[in-house]
Amino acid sequence: MGTHNLIEITLSGYMADVSTAGQIYLPIPNGFDGEVVEIRTALNGAIATADATLTPKINGTALTTGAVVIAFSGSAAGDVDVSYPSGENAVRPGDALEIETDGASVNAVEVFITVVIRR
Repeated sequence: MGTHNLIEITLSGYMADVSTAGQIYLPIPNGFDGEVVEIRTALNGAIATADATLTPKINGTALTTGAVVIAFSGSAAGDVDVSYPSGENAVRPGDALEIETDGASVNAVEVFITVVIRR
């Protein structure tokens, strides 16, 4: 039988186009209070011209060292990028975790996001 780590839980999100400025919101459900300790992204194609920066925010406040930079140089489907927020990262049920893209890159490419919360 497998083991489960109940100290860390995850939320997943999806952004339809990392190259268009905008954001998604992930609601924090009951039982998910803790600290955001890791944000991982997986790109679904190549972006061009400039890096895409994803800035996570909790109720409008950016997480310290939480931005994920997706490099355009050599980008391809399956590229994984990660950040490790170090402050302003406490979440509580009812909060909204915003993931905002700056839209600096080009090419309409999906990005999948996993957020790790440590309780």
